[in-house]
Amino acid sequence: CVILDVWAACQDATVTQELLKEGFHRDLLVKVELGVVGEDAGGCAVAARTRLPPGIYVDPYELASLQQHNLTKAVLIPDVIDVEAPEYLATDLLVLLYMEPDPRCSRCFKAALPVHGRYHRPAEESEEKLIVLKSPEVLVCCCDNRLSAECWKPAEVEAPCSGKTDSPCQWYSVTHKPAYEESILQVPVGLRQHSSLVCVVTLLATVLCSTLILAAVCKYGHFS
Repeated sequence: CVILDVWAACQDATVTQELLKEGFHRDLLVKVELGVVGEDAGGCAVAARTRLPPGIYVDPYELASLQQHNLTKAVLIPDVIDVEAPEYLATDLLVLLYMEPDPRCSRCFKAALPVHGRYHRPAEESEEKLIVLKSPEVLVCCCDNRLSAECWKPAEVEAPCSGKTDSPCQWYSVTHKPAYEESILQVPVGLRQHSSLVCVVTLLATVLCSTLILAAVCKYGHFS
């Protein structure tokens, strides 16, 4: 578990959330600076719990690969995700993102997670769809300590404190003040007036590719 050295009165945590890169494939970077609390909280883990709207998803296969290389750790709820579903057929996704200590700040933690935008219905005018991503909730889990109810509120989270154990522990929600209440993700979308053109081009490309494949089979194929 992440070790915290805390010793004074309760203070709010500060949360910063950024979406890096452009287009459909982004990195969600979360930074947390904990306020000090009125008791020792040694042996605790810190996590950010965020709800992704239907327009954003995490690829579970990509996440599994990153976790195998210890590049990130997160729990997805639900853990079965249809990565091909468009935005209007998808549902919200709850992510518990485990934080790592920031060596430049004793009370700071950070974590990054790759996220992807889903395809949306064609729009009438705008070529971009705005997706609102709310500020995450800060959670602390202390496997061997009980924290003061004045500073920490029990949270219903069915997940272990860290990757070292599969046994669930009691997580606590920390009062925090986000640097920004929400982040905005801009996803490119098509225009309805281009639908006919897209259908024609797609049909022509399909016919052309099928013809080339058929010609190659007839020329180089071996038939008995």
